[in-house]
Amino acid sequence: MSRLTIRELLDSKGERKYTQVNVSNADTAAACEEAGIDMLGIGARNLKPIRAAAPNTFLIVAAPRPSYKDSNAGAIASCFELMENGADAVYMCPGLERIRAVAEMKIPVFGHAGMVPDHQTWIGGFRCVGKTAEEACRVYQDVLAHQEAGAVGLELEVVPHRVAREISKRISCIVISLGSGCGCDVEYLFSSDILGAHRQHYPRHSKVYRQHFEETVSALKEFRSDVQAGDFPAKNEVVPVSDEEYEKFMGAIG
Repeated sequence: MSRLTIRELLDSKGERKYTQVNVSNADTAAACEEAGIDMLGIGARNLKPIRAAAPNTFLIVAAPRPSYKDSNAGAIASCFELMENGADAVYMCPGLERIRAVAEMKIPVFGHAGMVPDHQTWIGGFRCVGKTAEEACRVYQDVLAHQEAGAVGLELEVVPHRVAREISKRISCIVISLGSGCGCDVEYLFSSDILGAHRQHYPRHSKVYRQHFEETVSALKEFRSDVQAGDFPAKNEVVPVSDEEYEKFMGAIG
């Protein structure tokens, strides 16, 4: 498959639905590319190995917050470095001023609206945002502000699906749904949720397609049982040595 471009994403808005997965290692990134996942969300420190593992997949890379919290210059330098190392776009949250500065340098930048995890204390915890008309209007205004600042898109997290759908229809930038229903341009999930790779809380909006954690525990239990029973390693799992060489060795060590 060929790697997406910003132009393709913008031109196909409202006509095609894309998939995005958050990954933290090269193996999962390679599996996503093999499966035809369109976009990956990743952290900056994993950029080089993930780009090598998924050369044809669109990468949105989160800029390290310490690199841009103090100045626009820091934001621009950080984002240029990410692009030079293989990012297709950068993600920044929070900071419309920083997004505007980066966008002016023609760096594709994504923001975040709706339930912003780092701001959850201001809204009373991790909860859906936009269930009242007043709150939904604030989400819409926030999205419009991101668009005005030059963001090519944004992640819309845990917003009622009908609200998210109407917002996405009324703006030109790319809207990524994380728990905001099927009316946006991109559906986004974390690979650890898709694969059932942990035993922590699974959000309501996630879907577990495999039970990787349980399968891993089962495999490890089988390994431990085989060792204790003397079934591992078996004859075909050890390196042989000829009787002649073994006897020579035994004679040498007395």
